[in-house]
Amino acid sequence: MENKRNTIQRQLVYDAVKGLNIHATAEQVYEHVVKNHPTISKATVYRNLNLLAEAGELLNIGNFYGTTHYDHNCHKHYHFMCEKCRKVYDIPALFPDMRDEIANMDGFDIKGYNLNFHGLCRDCVTVTGA
Repeated sequence: MENKRNTIQRQLVYDAVKGLNIHATAEQVYEHVVKNHPTISKATVYRNLNLLAEAGELLNIGNFYGTTHYDHNCHKHYHFMCEKCRKVYDIPALFPDMRDEIANMDGFDIKGYNLNFHGLCRDCVTVTGA
């Protein structure tokens, strides 16, 4: 991390996202960190999540179900979101990377992208019989 300010807090936030391993929301990260570090503020957690995402150390995988989710798994992959239980799952990136083709087609300067699928996960399909 280039910016050395708040290094301890940033590490706590990163460790929380990694330890939770659930595509955590900022609120979930805050609740996890504050258990052992009660003086940390929500603003500090939110700020450090954003800084970690900007630095490429976490992925901001987008806002769904009303809140932004973060992923410590920064390798190329997609996400599946269950509409019933609201869990988020990693999906291997099996499709060719379209970034260069799209950029060349329209002259876009693409900084990043998210490909998300949604529906019912295996557990919810089994429960509902869908």
